[in-house]
Amino acid sequence: MATDHIRYDVLARDALRGVLRRVLTDAAEHGLPGEHHFFITFLSTADGVKLSPRLLAQYPEEMTVILQHQFWDLVVTEDRFEVGLSFGGIPERLVVPFNSIKSFFDPSVQFGLQFEPADAATEAPAANLPAVPAPSALPVPAPAAETKDEPARPSEGAEVVRLDRFRKK
Repeated sequence: MATDHIRYDVLARDALRGVLRRVLTDAAEHGLPGEHHFFITFLSTADGVKLSPRLLAQYPEEMTVILQHQFWDLVVTEDRFEVGLSFGGIPERLVVPFNSIKSFFDPSVQFGLQFEPADAATEAPAANLPAVPAPSALPVPAPAAETKDEPARPSEGAEVVRLDRFRKK
């Protein structure tokens, strides 16, 4: 197999993160339109993630947050978003770098993005990167019901359509 010096996988991953950045920027500026709301799963110990010790103890590996009705002060920058959310009635401020995000899902339109866990560890110049699987688009069924302590998550068993499926092999 030929060496991919252009690193299409990195370009595709960054482009899909740009979609996420744009959606969050629009939500920060104009609020969430219609029935749109977002499930965002991220690695809770990734570089740049800021959580309270209480939340980190509760979610030591990964965490899913829901941006729907009760969030505030959403700020989006080039490399991260920051948001205020309440957990068990306690307000918290979260900082989530885009490279820590594992998945994004908007159940109102059944749209999702999934990033390989290795993405967070491969934020280096493309020339020095080993091969990294590309992110994928997820057509996902509606999430399960939300409980007080555990946010709803997209149902298992959804078909994952990977971008590398279209690569010449």
